[in-house]
Amino acid sequence: MIHLAKEDVRHTLGKFTVTAMGVGMLLGIVLIMMGVYRGMIVDAEALLNDLDVDLWIVQEGTFGPFAEASRVHEDLQYTIGTRQGIAACSAITFQNIQLPRGDAKIRVFAVGYDVFSPVNPINPEKLVAGRTLRADHYEIVVTDKTGFSLHDKIPIGRHEYTVVGLTHGSVSSGGDLLVYISLKDAQELQFSYSNKRIQTDRSRGIVNRDTHMVNAVTARLLPGYNAESVARDLRQWQHKSVYTREQQRAVLTKYVVEKASKQIGMFTAILVIVATIIIALIIYTMTLEKMKEIAIMKLMGLPNSMIVNMIVEETLLLGVLAFIFGNLFSHAIYAKFPKRVVLELPDAWMLFGVVVVASVIASFIAVKKVVNADPASAIGG
Repeated sequence: MIHLAKEDVRHTLGKFTVTAMGVGMLLGIVLIMMGVYRGMIVDAEALLNDLDVDLWIVQEGTFGPFAEASRVHEDLQYTIGTRQGIAACSAITFQNIQLPRGDAKIRVFAVGYDVFSPVNPINPEKLVAGRTLRADHYEIVVTDKTGFSLHDKIPIGRHEYTVVGLTHGSVSSGGDLLVYISLKDAQELQFSYSNKRIQTDRSRGIVNRDTHMVNAVTARLLPGYNAESVARDLRQWQHKSVYTREQQRAVLTKYVVEKASKQIGMFTAILVIVATIIIALIIYTMTLEKMKEIAIMKLMGLPNSMIVNMIVEETLLLGVLAFIFGNLFSHAIYAKFPKRVVLELPDAWMLFGVVVVASVIASFIAVKKVVNADPASAIGG
């Protein structure tokens, strides 16, 4: 028995392949959009995983430094350290700064921490060169994507910082490149003012601004202690917002990336709908081009079911080829994006299922045209 779809595709192989490649690029963009969302989740949790702490103590009534502004006194860490169940704690700051590099500025997210604290935000697995901070002042660890090298001098604020270490893959919850400085340097950058500002404040009667502030205090628990129980105790007696590791992760995914993920989801849905419409129009156009041949086949006595199968099979083949080209396209370009793109196999299989369903739906328009084709149009027309 003649396989109609196979013969028809062979007859228009070049056009069919180019069409599948075009639709495939669109599906590749859909995969990239899914990868951007996955990358946002990975980035949001990267620093949280690097710190590896059990509790986050932040300003009362706030969700913490990742979601909104938070300020607590630095000496809170000493009070927290005396509470039952606490193994170690440390004050930490977060801020966006611009690093000058040549004529350009590089936006980074600076983490300030006590270099002598056992709670160190620098993941040793990500340290690819140099060392961590050892001095209270004027040392910096940067990620390799900033373009800086070991021993480079970087002017920040009033001072010059020396690059003592390089990391790879260190990013903030927003995907900005991470750098690490000492807590004292970070406090000076974030909470100190210029001489003119101090002079103006004094003329207004404002004196002795407290610069010993931090954005959060992090804590690790002793074995056997329940994080939620200790957090509940700290909330009651310290009048601060306290989040466990999982609660802070939920804050990151809900309040930091939720809106962006919804927007990416909408773009992805729109692209899938556009791809479905394009496949439908292509199959419909290809069907119109061979209406005379279809009329002849019907005149010869071929049943509608055989011709309909040809249309559906061609549509599915177009969708599958487009999916394959889309995967090749997305894997070829995803590494060139400025922010992390994570391509996962379950997302690809989910898109494959959507493409199959969309292809079947897209074939209905052409199928209707075939069923209503008049065999008499094959004569003299």
